[in-house]
This record gives sequence, structure tokens and C-alpha cells, in this order.
Amino acid sequence: MDNGLLLKSDVHILFDRGYLGVDPKHRLVVSPRLRSEFGNGDQFYAKAGTQIALPERRRDRPNVEFLEWHLDTVFKA
Repeated sequence: MDNGLLLKSDVHILFDRGYLGVDPKHRLVVSPRLRSEFGNGDQFYAKAGTQIALPERRRDRPNVEFLEWHLDTVFKA
């Protein structure tokens, strides 16, 4: 099954609300609005651009098309 991301609950909320994203190369993307709207997010900005942990099997990795959809539709650039 693809399109799965295992996220901690706080990270999941930020992802669903568009403050965090994952690019097609599986790197963490952090919205500048996290800092401007909430005055925090340093722990995420410090990891921006780093690749997320991926399952060994390709078929278990997040679907690139859905990651792109999330960045285009939900992410707060």
C-alpha cells in the first residue's frame, strides 16, 4: 500500500493544516506561516530539507503524486 505517512499526532495536525509538507524527494518542507502565525516551529525549521525516514520497500513509501497534491493544494506556502 502506498500513500502512507506515519506521523506523531502533533506533526499530523500540522501536516493536515498545511504547515508541514513532504516534497517528491521525501524532504521535509516547513511553511513560513508556521512562524508568522504562531511564533514557533524552530524544531521543524531545523529539520527543513532533510529526508524523512522511508520504508525499505518502495511500494510502502508515500505516493509522490499525493505528496505533490498536498504541496499544491493544502500546503501554506
